[in-house]
Amino acid sequence: MKSILMILTSHARMEHTDSTTGVWLGEFTDPYYEFIDAGYNVTLASPAGGRPPVDPLSMLTENITESNRRFNDDALAQAAFDNTDVLSDIAPARFDAVFYPGGHGPLWDLASNEFSGRLILDFIAAGKPVGAVCHGPAALIKANELQPGFLRGKRVAGFTNAEETLAFRADNVPYKLETRLKELGADFRSAALPFTSHVETDGLLITGQNPLSAGPTAKALIALLEKQPANA
Repeated sequence: MKSILMILTSHARMEHTDSTTGVWLGEFTDPYYEFIDAGYNVTLASPAGGRPPVDPLSMLTENITESNRRFNDDALAQAAFDNTDVLSDIAPARFDAVFYPGGHGPLWDLASNEFSGRLILDFIAAGKPVGAVCHGPAALIKANELQPGFLRGKRVAGFTNAEETLAFRADNVPYKLETRLKELGADFRSAALPFTSHVETDGLLITGQNPLSAGPTAKALIALLEKQPANA
């Protein structure tokens, strides 16, 4: 059975506000159940381990997805979420792919996490897919720092500057993800309309734009993974 590592943020604080952030729940649950239903073994990890913070906005009625409701009735999934492994204790060789859900948290912790950055580079070098959605692609920033030029010319998607403004979070983040990825040389692409699904696949790198892109990004990763032999 192939195994997927999902790396979640441990960061909750935002800048210039009392509002909190963390994992956008649907960006975890949508891909999680895509992987589970496809027969994959899924392991959850985060920089701090334990239960990741959840963005309160992602639990509002208008943002609840079918997978959120399924998660609320899934004791095994809740236990896994409440007890994520400490990222630095993970043995990357066990896994066939890695996936980074969003929420604003990755802008702070995963964008600067050296273990995560090296894991991304090692997975790509080993021919293993790397997926990320919304603010999850912030993890690519550290990979590029460790291997300058890593992002140059790569087609990537992520939460756009326009979406950041429309979400009223533009003044509460340390940088805008679209701007930063472009500064690093990425070929940043997005849907014509904000908050519509968009996925980019460039070799082994699969990235999605926003919450509606979470399930489709996972499906694109599965399609790529199905072409590869299981990790020994």
